[in-house]
Amino acid sequence: MTNYSDNKYFELFETQKANQYHIGNTTYKARIKKLKALKFALERTYKNAIEEALYQDFKKPKVETGLTEIYLVVKEIKYAISNLRSWLSDQRVSTPLTLLGTSSYIRYEPKGVCLIISPWNYPVNLTFGPLVSAIAAGNTVILKPSEMTPNTSAVMAKIVKDVFSENEVALVEGEVEVSQELLKLPFNHIFFTGSPTVGKIIMSAASKHLSSVTLELGGKSPTIIHESVDLKAAMKNIVWGKYLNNGQTCIAPDYVFVHESIKDEFIEAFKAKALEYYSEDPKTSESYSRVVNEKHFNRLVASIENAKEQKATIELGGDYDEASNYIAPTLISNLPEEATLLAEEIFGPILPIKTYKAIDEVIDYINSKEKPLALYIYARRKRVINRILKSTRAGSTCINSNALQYSNHHLPFGGSNNSGIGKAHGFFGFQEFTNARSVLKRHFPGPLYLLFPPYNRFKEKITKAAIKWF
Repeated sequence: MTNYSDNKYFELFETQKANQYHIGNTTYKARIKKLKALKFALERTYKNAIEEALYQDFKKPKVETGLTEIYLVVKEIKYAISNLRSWLSDQRVSTPLTLLGTSSYIRYEPKGVCLIISPWNYPVNLTFGPLVSAIAAGNTVILKPSEMTPNTSAVMAKIVKDVFSENEVALVEGEVEVSQELLKLPFNHIFFTGSPTVGKIIMSAASKHLSSVTLELGGKSPTIIHESVDLKAAMKNIVWGKYLNNGQTCIAPDYVFVHESIKDEFIEAFKAKALEYYSEDPKTSESYSRVVNEKHFNRLVASIENAKEQKATIELGGDYDEASNYIAPTLISNLPEEATLLAEEIFGPILPIKTYKAIDEVIDYINSKEKPLALYIYARRKRVINRILKSTRAGSTCINSNALQYSNHHLPFGGSNNSGIGKAHGFFGFQEFTNARSVLKRHFPGPLYLLFPPYNRFKEKITKAAIKWF
């Protein structure tokens, strides 16, 4: 048996483990009360502090903070509150004729002690969003937010301390070593949002305890621009979706496939919309945030310089300022396949353009890569849309828009294989943090008793008949 007593977080883990059955047996009303307290903290008590912290961390505009951080979590809470009673009710299922005399149902029970490791790009949303599902499911939770947004992590720590008891929900701050220590403990479930590279580390650590995992990962999400599209309408969505949060969004368009006949028109429309959104000098725009830190800034600048070395064409932007981690909205065409921007997830305000002649070229290219977290289709022709949907695989898809699939809590959100395991949001998030426990109850003797030992020819005939007819 493994000795965890020397682990810095063992005592906290044990405190929550001892409390897990009490929390797991709370009523839907008790859980709703906690969710309402969290909602009040986000909407009222700490709203201004959250806005200020995110601005300090990477100059995030208030509108984006409200829309992508606070609103989405509040919406998740409201949805859970409206549906929690039915989610926690026993889900009756049908009884086969051969099991006459019994009834069956599914009971969603909490998994137990859970760990949520969240990233820096949407720290409030991607910490408290999964927490809503975990609370609704009746778990105890330890949260580990990213060290890259320290101001926001500090505010979230205050919120958690104000709203919850440590033996139910606790937030632990610190560097990557903190996550490493936490991953040594035998959590019942681990919910991680981040890169596929780190996702493999999480899954490896979880395997030592057979912990279940939800991995919300990323990858290179393609955007397909068909020649039938209304380019002006498409640009409203694509430019917004790409440069929202400075491109630091797991479902941002990572690269675009544009039909060669409309490439020039696409570029001009894109540039015009970027100018409208962020002005001639985005560096002075209050609508444009920054790269989160020097490390990611240097990574992105290296990608731009690599593109220049490869003789790619900078259609828009390409300039940057190290002092403020600023990179202008950038659009690049004529990239060779070996360019860094086409090989790695970008996660920044740079958008490469690829052209195509036939839609099959696009499908073959996408299918030669790992399954993306998101795939975007801009087209008017239903036949083209259906062909792409049937011939590709992705965690989610938006047609004639982008990123909005994340905000519909009736839809499951998550990837497939390299882009993720498991789903989040609404009932799907609730399911991730629960075990669907099957329960069968016998009420009176049924026909199955006829087949109990000792076996004979008559029972063989009954078995053959059951196989054929039931």
